[in-house]
Amino acid sequence: MKIFYAVQATGNGHISRAMEILPYLERYGHVDIFLSGANNSLDLDASVKYRSKGLSLFYTSGGSLNYSKIAREFAPLRLLREVKDLPVEKYDLVINDFECITSLACAYKKVPSVNFGHQASFISPKVPRPRHKELMGEWILRNYARATQYIGLHFKQYDDFILPPVIKKEILQAEPVDKGHVTVYLSSFSDAKVSQYLSPLKDYSFQVFSKEVKQPVQQGNILFIPVSKNAFNKSLITCKAIITGAGFETPAEAMYLGKKLLAIPIRGQYEQFCNAAALEKMGVPVLKGLDGEFTTVFERMMQQKKRHALRLDYSTGSIVSYLMHHCTDRSKHQLDQLYPELCIF
Repeated sequence: MKIFYAVQATGNGHISRAMEILPYLERYGHVDIFLSGANNSLDLDASVKYRSKGLSLFYTSGGSLNYSKIAREFAPLRLLREVKDLPVEKYDLVINDFECITSLACAYKKVPSVNFGHQASFISPKVPRPRHKELMGEWILRNYARATQYIGLHFKQYDDFILPPVIKKEILQAEPVDKGHVTVYLSSFSDAKVSQYLSPLKDYSFQVFSKEVKQPVQQGNILFIPVSKNAFNKSLITCKAIITGAGFETPAEAMYLGKKLLAIPIRGQYEQFCNAAALEKMGVPVLKGLDGEFTTVFERMMQQKKRHALRLDYSTGSIVSYLMHHCTDRSKHQLDQLYPELCIF
């Protein structure tokens, strides 16, 4: 079997998940990877056959989307050419982890595909949303990577096609301990902004994972560490608590390890506010940003004794097995019905 695996490289979560999925996926056939995006700090430890800048997200130093840079990087003619040239029709199975070019190429060439990953879960109205829904955010979650089938991943099984998170092998096999430090991964904030709020908390030791430093730098009670898979795993396994965005993979791993968790969603990224709504329902404290409430909420979290457990009913191998056994062919008539408005060329 020839498998086409499209991986979104805007951020690190999709790449981290792909590295766990790939060895199991390769048991079913030959896998060619399409890596799309230009804003991540982890390398995909595998051979990549197709690459694209894709549609990437960029951030300001204050924790929100940088819309002007996103607009400057947008190249519609390049995207149109890549959609037409991407050879999805040569594969027996197309798996898409929220990647737009692959979705459009499949629609254009009438090729069935499966949207597999966290964003696929938002097809269900049962998945938690923030109190105030964003129409554009909802439209993007449902249409950015349209497919003929959906298999979602989320903190809980909110619907019958939603499975638990894919947890890294290093985390699954770890024995968590508490060495007293607080792990911090807030990729959309500058080091200066993070330091502004952490430096006054002299009673705590912080390990901050940074895109700005090339080697570890100690500044008072803060150790800035370059983003690294191994270093982050070690810090997370041995921390007392973690402060991070409201993404999916890192909060899931933190809860699996039984760590205290404070989530700060990225402003302008609707998916993270949806995740934050789900986390709040699970009892996790959430802040809208690094602001005047931070110290109070952080101190309250550190005093809590309750841990937020995450239940895993499927192993990674079982998740891939479920994916492969539920990927069935669609007829051309069904394809016409499923994404008619995407057939635009």
